[in-house]
Amino acid sequence: MTFQYTNAFVTLATFHIEKLVDFYTQFLGIDPAIYIPNVYAEFQFPSLKLGIFKPKQTHFSEFENSNKSKMSFCLEVNDLESAIAHLTTLGYPPPGEIITASHGKEIYAYDPDDNRIILHQSN
Repeated sequence: MTFQYTNAFVTLATFHIEKLVDFYTQFLGIDPAIYIPNVYAEFQFPSLKLGIFKPKQTHFSEFENSNKSKMSFCLEVNDLESAIAHLTTLGYPPPGEIITASHGKEIYAYDPDDNRIILHQSN
């Protein structure tokens, strides 16, 4: 291999960038580390960056597919019930029930653009 990876991060494309940035600012309780209004925002965590961007008009067709994304933004939390209550307060309550799996409890939620968020609490 002739190159090395220096970083990796997840990005979400949206036509409603200000609404999504506001949602994640409130949901995560942190401000974006990088913020260019109506263009790009980046939230940084110890081991992950979440970027939110507005596609350029020349690329709109790539993002206009009405099928739901197969990607999920997974967040491990220490108190699943509190995380659910917080999302509910923001107006985006998870539509389903808590799932109990061998690795812990989790629930699916969705942001204002219908991107799936998986909240997970380990055993």
